[in-house]
Formats: sequence, structure tokens, C-alpha cells
Amino acid sequence: MALAEGLWTFEGIPAHPLLVHAVVVLLPLAAVCGALIAIRPAWRRRYGVPVALLTVVAVAAVPVTQKAGEQLEAKLAALDNPLIARHAALGETLLPYAVVFGVLVLALVAVGLLSDRPGQASHSAASASTRRPWRLLSGVLAVLVVLSGAATVTQVVRIGHSGSTAVWQGVGTQ
Repeated sequence: MALAEGLWTFEGIPAHPLLVHAVVVLLPLAAVCGALIAIRPAWRRRYGVPVALLTVVAVAAVPVTQKAGEQLEAKLAALDNPLIARHAALGETLLPYAVVFGVLVLALVAVGLLSDRPGQASHSAASASTRRPWRLLSGVLAVLVVLSGAATVTQVVRIGHSGSTAVWQGVGTQ
């Protein structure tokens, strides 16, 4: 990636339309995987760490893509296009959604590991009672992961639709 007159580019193409695909693919994929490990604790034990890593990468892609988008918006400022302005305004809203979702996935995986860990005597009543609060918390986190994942994907779709409308509005109508 190169910096051309204040704009990140790749082979002469502005980086934003390229980077946006990381967000559009990885965040919904992380949301689906997050929902799956939230719903199936056995999958969380097996796939929790990879899902957490995927989520971290997806969330990290958001501010990089936003920065490239701000650069592109500045380059296109002379167009004075309200559709670009709307897309930019919506794009600024994604990071809080993504961060909340990411933190919840990480918490679910961590709490899930604590709730599933074997105790000193794994079948004893004392061991089961010490895991019960962790299991309750993992259940609450599971619901929050599913809800925040759905909200994040909804926001990705809204932002993506506004961006594609800004680019393609009027194309092919002549």
C-alpha cells in the first residue's frame, strides 16, 4: 500500500474500496461464528479461540478502513455529493458497534473457559457450585453476543448500502 497525495492506494486504486471488503466479509463472518459458539457451548470449547482471533482481526479492520475512507472522502470533497457525506456519516458509527461486539466475544470465550474448566474433583458438588456463576454469566454473554452481532451486521449492511448507492447511483440509467 502506498501513500499518494494523502491517499492510501494499492496499485493506483484508493485503498478504501479494497479494505472495505475485509470489514464486509470478516465482521459478518465473526458475527455468525460468534452466534454459533454462543448457542453451542461444545463449539465454544473447540472453536472459541479461533473465533476470538477472527473477531479481533475483523474489529481491527474497521478503523483502518475508516481512515482510508476519510482520505478518499477528502479527495472527493469537490464533488459535494450528499450520498458520499451520508455514507461517511454512517461509516463513523460502525466502530462502537464492532468494539462492543468484539469485547463481548472475547468475554464469552474467556468466561466460557472458566465455566467449563474442570475443578479439583470435577464431579463434586463443590466444583459444580463454583462453576455455576460462570455458567450463568456465559449464558448472559451468549445472548449479548448474538444481539450485538446482529446489530453490528445490520450496521455493516446499512453502511455498505449507502456506499454502493453513492458509487452506483445513476450508473446504467442512460
